[in-house]
Amino acid sequence: MATGRGRALRQYGRGAAPASPGAAEVGPPRPFTPAVAAASAGPRSRSRSFAARPGACSETVNAGIKSLYLTPSIKPKPNLCIESLPSEMLIKIFSYLDAVSLLSVGCVNKHFYHLANDNGIWLKIYSICFQPKRTIWKMKSEQTETVSLGCAALHDRKPGYWKKEYIFKQIAAVKTRVMRLVKPVDPYTGLPCKNKEAMKPRRRSLIAEYHLANLTESSLALGADKLVQLFSLNPGLLVGLWKEKNEIAFVMASLHYHQLLERSTLGSATVQYALPPNKPVLDDVDPEYGLHDYSLHLDMHGGSCTYLCGTFKRLFCRKGDIANGYLRLTVVSLKDNKKHLPLVGTLGLSWETDVFKGNVKDCYVMDVTLLDETGKPFWCFSAPVYIELSSEASSLYDYLGRTYTTDYADSEGKVCVELVWLEETKEYFIVNLVLYISTKKVNNWYGTNY
Repeated sequence: MATGRGRALRQYGRGAAPASPGAAEVGPPRPFTPAVAAASAGPRSRSRSFAARPGACSETVNAGIKSLYLTPSIKPKPNLCIESLPSEMLIKIFSYLDAVSLLSVGCVNKHFYHLANDNGIWLKIYSICFQPKRTIWKMKSEQTETVSLGCAALHDRKPGYWKKEYIFKQIAAVKTRVMRLVKPVDPYTGLPCKNKEAMKPRRRSLIAEYHLANLTESSLALGADKLVQLFSLNPGLLVGLWKEKNEIAFVMASLHYHQLLERSTLGSATVQYALPPNKPVLDDVDPEYGLHDYSLHLDMHGGSCTYLCGTFKRLFCRKGDIANGYLRLTVVSLKDNKKHLPLVGTLGLSWETDVFKGNVKDCYVMDVTLLDETGKPFWCFSAPVYIELSSEASSLYDYLGRTYTTDYADSEGKVCVELVWLEETKEYFIVNLVLYISTKKVNNWYGTNY
């Protein structure tokens, strides 16, 4: 090999072709042909031709060497990938996966999707999760019937049949467990007693949207302490801002339990769950239908402290009390001293972050649940409110103290609370509590025309 290589180099250096006619011709490429012609005239002319073009000679020799000896023969490497495996091997691998992993594998590509829909795999998962009443394939004495049942279950079904059956059965099982938890109803609120257990995070659903761009302008200022200032946004959002930096310190959400389970699970991440409209039950006998037999459950708390929790029944409104598009439901009257209620403890809304904590005085969260005459939730809300000093002179002669008010309003109604501060006992007394319900809400609910 070395001898032939040296001979070829010498021939390229001299510019002549091989002498023997029977040998393989190894010569320079075609651009080098004039140099070969000059070599045939004699050694002098050959020397002159090389001296005239030394660069062309070296370039030609290098090109010839590269073309003959330096061109590597590269073999393409085989493309080793899991997708190149036979379908039988992939199905065997997929058979060791659980349901969640199998669903994830089906999202890789179309080939994996069709393989992950194999009825044999999903029938195995289905039979493990949902034990059938007739365990035919587990009995050794019924092996013949087992094979026939398995073949019928696999070949007579379309691909993906047992996958759909498994998913639908899982959804039905989850709904059954949730309904067992929400079935017991609180007789006072008309709401499920075990809402917290039923609303374990299973999926994300949009409940409400808030715009915090112009927080100080679009929200209601509730109060402040030394560190933070509180702002409220409907429905039930409380935002705390640091006083010095005017940055968000914390966010608190106060959501009512009524249909919170449906709103938390039946919506999507971008679309809220639309509550089904109420179907009114008409009554032509009662002339004051929709004006009486209301029940109110009221809860006032400041986080961990509860200031008032009570239920008021048989609330009504006369037709003469309907004014300015509202029904008036008097819960606590100024004239009835026996029904005046004290608030236990010092009013304040507690907050806490990773580093700081505090309490904003004269603020609390009000939870209102108003039931109709059938015990069905009629108007519900949970919102932070605050107490402010009344500008009107007090007309109460039984109490010596300042008068304060708390107001709340939304599109369906209003709540007005009047309180008196007793300096001797250091507590608030509710002396007047009135609910104003929109006549539009009542007419849509009962099918009336007030």
